[in-house]
Amino acid sequence: MSDIIQLLPDHVANQIAAGEVVQRPASVVKELIENSIDAGATSIKLLLKDAGKTLIQVIDDGKGMSVTDARLSFERHATSKIKDAQDLFNLNTKGFRGEALASIAAIAHVELKTKQENEELGSQIKIEGSKVVSQETVSTAKGTSIAVKNLFYNIPARRNFLKSDTIETRHIVDEFQRVALAHPDISFLLHHNNNEVYHLKKSNLRKRIVAIFGAKMNEKLVPISEQTDIITVNGFVAKPEFAKKKRGEQFFFVNNRFIKSSYLNHAVVNAFEGLLEHGSHPSYFLYLEVPPNSIDINIHPTKTEIKFDNEKALYAILRATVKHSLGQYNVAPILDFDRDATLDTPYNYNKKNGSSSAPPITVDPTFNPFKTETDYKPETISTPKSGSNTYQSNFKKDTGNWEALYTNIETTPSIQQEQLFESQKETETGKTFQIQKKYLLSSIKSGVVLINQSLAHQRVLYEEFLENITIKEASSQQLLFPVSISFSSADIEMIYTIKSDLESAGFMFDQFTKESVIIGGIPTSITESKITLVLEQLLDDIKLEVPDASFSHFDVMAKSFAKSLAIKTGTVLSVKEQENLVNDLFSCKEPNTSPFGKATFKTLTLNEIDSIFNK
Repeated sequence: MSDIIQLLPDHVANQIAAGEVVQRPASVVKELIENSIDAGATSIKLLLKDAGKTLIQVIDDGKGMSVTDARLSFERHATSKIKDAQDLFNLNTKGFRGEALASIAAIAHVELKTKQENEELGSQIKIEGSKVVSQETVSTAKGTSIAVKNLFYNIPARRNFLKSDTIETRHIVDEFQRVALAHPDISFLLHHNNNEVYHLKKSNLRKRIVAIFGAKMNEKLVPISEQTDIITVNGFVAKPEFAKKKRGEQFFFVNNRFIKSSYLNHAVVNAFEGLLEHGSHPSYFLYLEVPPNSIDINIHPTKTEIKFDNEKALYAILRATVKHSLGQYNVAPILDFDRDATLDTPYNYNKKNGSSSAPPITVDPTFNPFKTETDYKPETISTPKSGSNTYQSNFKKDTGNWEALYTNIETTPSIQQEQLFESQKETETGKTFQIQKKYLLSSIKSGVVLINQSLAHQRVLYEEFLENITIKEASSQQLLFPVSISFSSADIEMIYTIKSDLESAGFMFDQFTKESVIIGGIPTSITESKITLVLEQLLDDIKLEVPDASFSHFDVMAKSFAKSLAIKTGTVLSVKEQENLVNDLFSCKEPNTSPFGKATFKTLTLNEIDSIFNK
């Protein structure tokens, strides 16, 4: 029998390795920037075209490479970081495997220019699909410039799996932010399609965080600092009132390397116990310094997962440190049995505003002390009920506009809808009931229908938004005073990339600045107070890859708008509002599910109800 095992050619082996190292343009950005940091760069520039699909260029002022090193750097497992296996447990550099450049060169057109400080001339190497096209001596600046063009040009199947430019840009920005946050002592510049996204100067950690996430971040930060024999912890956590519904601004760095750790994240969340609303997640920027020989970072291709020798001790120290800082800066309640808590100044009291405002005084002009108690009917004043949320008060105030949220969608009802309509017509009372401010119960001929009010409203709004955006011409309402909303530079760049789609939905933009977006008009279905909520939710959905590569932003926007503006659990609805919601749900094209695939209602027949009690 003939032999069947054979050695793979180098170019095939490199492409296989590239599949592990280079998953998308962001992977290339990470590897190249980390190489620049290891080269001792003090200034790093990142230039992109078409979300990195056409061009990724990293320029640094590091120590550069010799002619021999420049050529050898593209060979597999060629590295200056380690010499034997023991070095893997005492790493102080970003990269060490020697696979990155070889993998990148296997699936792209690469041009390298590099020069050392003591050399008059540098080297230029051009490689296409692992093949060296040319190598020559050139005049170039000190440091290294690597341009990666036409990524995955020779693997079209991999290129087709890439997401939209918006999504791929978001991944690149994520990698850029992680490296920039780990090294505030290095200046970074990011250009995308000739637009400047970030220009980060050398600074301290706090200034770097603010430069990346916007000026408003400064007031949110609580400093963290602790030093023990096994770990040093520094950084910041955000105050509980600024917690988010999504896991967004959560950063762990171990020895200046970004990592992901659900175990350490649990320690931080545990420190916020009793301070966060249900479903909220704290923001944090935490920097851990541990002995290099106490961790193993060689357990994952992207090196974002680390194995610690003493996880339990680190957990306890981290939790205690965060909890101590929250108490020290009066963010967490302090136990003091000798003080009267009613005399405390509220935490959000602003001393710059001077004294607090006087309580309002309400006078009833209809009151007559000489009338009998039965004759006296005080004027009813509408006030939010105890425990009600902000949405409830807005919802009640806008009751007159409630029916405007629901327009009959011209469509032929399904057989199931017709049966429900007929059943509803035959009910004796035709009434609905609200259960626990979450569900609506409606009686029908064959039994009852239990409806989730929030999911049902999402379905109604989703179809309305989608119809207005795609079929009808979206109508806008011009704001009397333009609204300026602050975002991070990356978020502003993302909004700008979907600007035309947002304008099709009814938004009108007056101006884009580095830290804010000025809006002059909004869709008629959105109130001014909800603009920030709607845009933040939309950005979160895009970041979390809700849209698939084939989905349009219109569908994403309709889903995001519906999720943002739908009535929430805990909202009290009047009987009329309940009936409107039920009727509008069953006027939808697909009333059975929410835009995100969850069931909106459940029908219980009399037989099913009887079976509960006949067991």
